[in-house]
Amino acid sequence: MIQQTINIAGIMEDSIVDGPGLRTAIFAQGCPRRCEGCHNPESWAFGTGTDMTVQDLFWRVKKNPLVRGVTFSGGEPLLQKEFLCEVLRLCKNAGIHTCIDTAGCGCGGYEEILSYTDLVLLDVKHFTPDGYCGITGQPPQEFLEFLSAVQKAGTPLWIRHVVVPRLTDSDAHLEGLRAYLHTIRNIQRVELLPYHTLGVNKYHALGIPYSLEDVPALPPEALADWQQRFDREFHI
Repeated sequence: MIQQTINIAGIMEDSIVDGPGLRTAIFAQGCPRRCEGCHNPESWAFGTGTDMTVQDLFWRVKKNPLVRGVTFSGGEPLLQKEFLCEVLRLCKNAGIHTCIDTAGCGCGGYEEILSYTDLVLLDVKHFTPDGYCGITGQPPQEFLEFLSAVQKAGTPLWIRHVVVPRLTDSDAHLEGLRAYLHTIRNIQRVELLPYHTLGVNKYHALGIPYSLEDVPALPPEALADWQQRFDREFHI
């Protein structure tokens, strides 16, 4: 039976940073990870967002004739898989470009999800098991299972990697990331995202300790040379 509603944290009607072209970005509520530097702690708790039906959300996407596509982000959209499959199917059949922005932390059913997905924006937390566990507090098995499904499906990938001072910003780390990404098929783009502190006040307001309290924001220009290198090797 199809899940009748999805619990969402919010909707951005005119996004230009969540995939190609002008898009509607839908943020699912709920995420089991507690990643260091996460700037959306308000999206962690399950069931505390707004419930929307499949049809209501589909028409919300379809009503804007300027929108090229839809991106399901989070939280973690893969955890509401029945709804996700159905709304992805409706959008794809309507000629709307479909995208999932995910950390790969779902609960299976990926073959069907990916059959309706044109693009995956994949958040690669780290390229080693120990590094991944250090950032997320969890082993990478779920991530690797999802990545394997994406490889099998042949779905195009845009890789996103947050670069945090003193954590993931060394040349040795970025070289290791580069080597790891060369083992993955279907990559069309790699985006190095400089760490920012825009989410710190959210932690304070929610009464949640912030583990990177003393870490400064990373200027985008600090990554310019590395981003150019990744662009040369991966950008399609």
